[in-house]
Amino acid sequence: MQALGIDIGGSGIKGAPVNVRTGELLAERIRIETPEGAKPQPVAEIVAEIAKSFKWKGQIGIGFPAPIKRGIVMMAANVSKKWIGLNSDELFSSTTGCACKVGNDADVAGMAEMAFGAGKDQSGTIIMLTLGTGIGTAIFYNGHLLPNTEFGHLKMKDEDAEYRASAAARKRDGLSWKKYAKRLNNYLNEMEKLFWPDLFIIGGGISKRHENFLPLLDLQTKIVPAQFQNEAGIVGAALFSQEK
Repeated sequence: MQALGIDIGGSGIKGAPVNVRTGELLAERIRIETPEGAKPQPVAEIVAEIAKSFKWKGQIGIGFPAPIKRGIVMMAANVSKKWIGLNSDELFSSTTGCACKVGNDADVAGMAEMAFGAGKDQSGTIIMLTLGTGIGTAIFYNGHLLPNTEFGHLKMKDEDAEYRASAAARKRDGLSWKKYAKRLNNYLNEMEKLFWPDLFIIGGGISKRHENFLPLLDLQTKIVPAQFQNEAGIVGAALFSQEK
């Protein structure tokens, strides 16, 4: 069983065909920069371009950086406001000519880690965080997802947490790994107080450099890098396309 997984991020749109039974990428992923402003039609056209590159005709799962309810985009923090209220399933399906199913990007990345990666066979409360342009969160209890959590917008010093502790914030402010780890630690301490999780899983592109900052954190909760690293969104989106 195969599906095309697409991960839409603030800086790049990535995709690859995936074996949904094993989580294996069946071809080298394609990445195209997110168009300036991240408006609906230009983003949809890039997804169509990726699908065409693989000569894809089957199901497509898409991870999108916003809460999604039955295909409808509920808010837009790191993409154009024109997405709000839009039926993203219909937009991507009509543009690609394939059956598309859209879910929250952190949720689908978490699904990949729970099925095949760092969360496999783990029980209790597990929080997946994707650190990129913003902060995505996915919360699982005994393997069951609580969809569309947006704790990247938790307030810290009257600012969204993602403004202070995302990977983009580290680059923007020129933070050393030590200073970045301090900010991330403060954020994760707040998440601990709210949920008392059993495991944190850190994903997003920055997870490839986890050895630079995870050892500097001081938390009660065990914390590990995502095993799929920056490919979790692709794999999880493919998995999500199979959900009824």
